Amino acid sequence: MSLGKILWVDDEIESLQSQILFLENKGYEVNSKTNGFDAIDFVKDNLVDVVLIDETMPGITGLETLAKIKEMNQQIPVVLITKNETENLMNEAIGSQITDYLIKPVNPNQVLLSLKKIIDNKRLVAERTTTAYQQQFRNLFMALNSNPDYNEWMEIYKRLIYWELEMEKSDSPEMREVFQSQKQEANTEFFKFISKNYSSWVNGGKGPAPVMSHTLFASKVFPFMEKGVPTFFILIDNLRFDQWKAIQPAFSESFRILEEDSFYSILPTATQYSRNAIFAGLLPVEIEKQYKQQWKNDDEEGGKNLFEEEFFRAQLKRLKKENLKYSYTKVLNHQAGQDLVNNIHNLMNNDLNIIVYNFVDMLSHARTEMEVLKELASDEISYRSITASWFMHSPLYQALKKISDKKVNLVLATDHGSVRVKTPYKVIGDKQTTANLRYKHGRNLNYEAKEVLAFRDPREAGLPVPTVNSSFIFAREDGFLCYPNNYNYYANYYRNTFQHGGVSLEELIIPVIQMTGKNT
Repeated sequence: MSLGKILWVDDEIESLQSQILFLENKGYEVNSKTNGFDAIDFVKDNLVDVVLIDETMPGITGLETLAKIKEMNQQIPVVLITKNETENLMNEAIGSQITDYLIKPVNPNQVLLSLKKIIDNKRLVAERTTTAYQQQFRNLFMALNSNPDYNEWMEIYKRLIYWELEMEKSDSPEMREVFQSQKQEANTEFFKFISKNYSSWVNGGKGPAPVMSHTLFASKVFPFMEKGVPTFFILIDNLRFDQWKAIQPAFSESFRILEEDSFYSILPTATQYSRNAIFAGLLPVEIEKQYKQQWKNDDEEGGKNLFEEEFFRAQLKRLKKENLKYSYTKVLNHQAGQDLVNNIHNLMNNDLNIIVYNFVDMLSHARTEMEVLKELASDEISYRSITASWFMHSPLYQALKKISDKKVNLVLATDHGSVRVKTPYKVIGDKQTTANLRYKHGRNLNYEAKEVLAFRDPREAGLPVPTVNSSFIFAREDGFLCYPNNYNYYANYYRNTFQHGGVSLEELIIPVIQMTGKNT
């Protein structure tokens, strides 16, 4: 079986017979032509994996042949072979979308290496990825079973994300299955870890606590600010760490990434709790105590995130930063995004600019309701892909590119992540019980204790007590909470949707990235 079909175009093809024979002995099928016209005709009528083209030929040049071939088939890889090493030719060749560039005289191994890079690259990378993960599997297993602290859990999750992204290159369903099993085991252990430590973190118990939603500004934003340099704090709602990795290349083009870190969302991992905590610099129980009019519990009427700027102003006052000149922009639709693009330069006069961007969360909710989006974002790979595609074409990216060559600091963060739910758990509650799938609170909740993290007194979790005797429960790992009424219908409807509010690595450990403009 042929490793690939090669077309080699050179007006001195006779002198290359030994090289062609070498490639054929390696398993490639090689066809040869002596001019560009014949090469174009051949590509028109035949399937070709790679074209090798000599630049200097009578009739039409290699670059002209390349242009004609690309008109017929944009995807076909072309390797240009030339004696000419001038920068102009290289620039023109690269601009014409060549795949590789070889300088004459070429030896057979050079050509072979180029073909392997182009044709065998995917297979070789997949094999290498599988082998490397097999070697790392035991290290990850040992890390999971060595009683990791909150810093080590952040590192474990980063490593899991690294391997999840690497596994995309592997075509081994068996290895992906092994990886998914290990990730599931990690979430099981993480749930135990959070169950044991969360209350201590939010109640100032013994031992250190991680950076969490309510300490994010004090720990990660204010210390990063410099006098005379505008800082932009970008909060993309519901952005998981793997989704950050999907949009990271776009940021790397325009900004210098200084620190790629993570922090812990508070529970529930839901916007009205975690985002209000970020801007208030307080836990929800403290916000409710200080702002009785503004705080809304799940079952109360009215918007739950309408007072973020007011909460932030109070945080500045509490930290004695009232003189900080800041702006607050919330982008909920495309027009608001365009307004941001048009106004971004005016924000350069502020010390701090907060931009809350609400796309990924809308995608997550819309995916639950719309069948077409369920198809488009059917799993983690496609969910990341849609996020990357959105960001590359978003007004947010356009706006940030406008300031990337300026002296600016940038902090990118989110309020919580999401998890693809698969396992329904039954919960019984009264009429006051909330409808959320990953967490619920109410007075008479009936549930299996092993399936949830429960706080009979919400204050233990830094949460308000909505009604007398209310308790909070949080779904573990990939579980979601369903009532017995129409149980099978709702279990099937919500299975494999992306939800948030509960306890999982994906929801709780989230990105906070510090960057500067390329010219800073």
